[in-house]
Amino acid sequence: MSQELERVYTINLGKALLSQSQHRAVRAINMIKEFARHHMKVETVKIEEELSQQIWSRGVRSPPRKVRVRMSKTDDGFILVSRYEEVESKTDEKESKVEKSPKDSPKKKLAKKK
Repeated sequence: MSQELERVYTINLGKALLSQSQHRAVRAINMIKEFARHHMKVETVKIEEELSQQIWSRGVRSPPRKVRVRMSKTDDGFILVSRYEEVESKTDEKESKVEKSPKDSPKKKLAKKK
């Protein structure tokens, strides 16, 4: 393969709650690996440390119900599964909304001019 293949998925980990409470986070990690093998058609799967920490952040008994991941197939022949971080354009929109404060509203500007 000369180019990397990259996809973004939302993985439902709700069935991890059906396993014993002491094994839920482990089952969630295994579910992510199974999902990656099935969808990317490669046997070797590596999970990034950030994603693993996100799964284990609330302990072994309560992993998250859904996880948004980025899967990329590398030239070395394995799948790298990492956390998906959204594009920064949404944060730019939030910042522009924050810049418009109620102090600068047009009604108050008109009142000041009179």
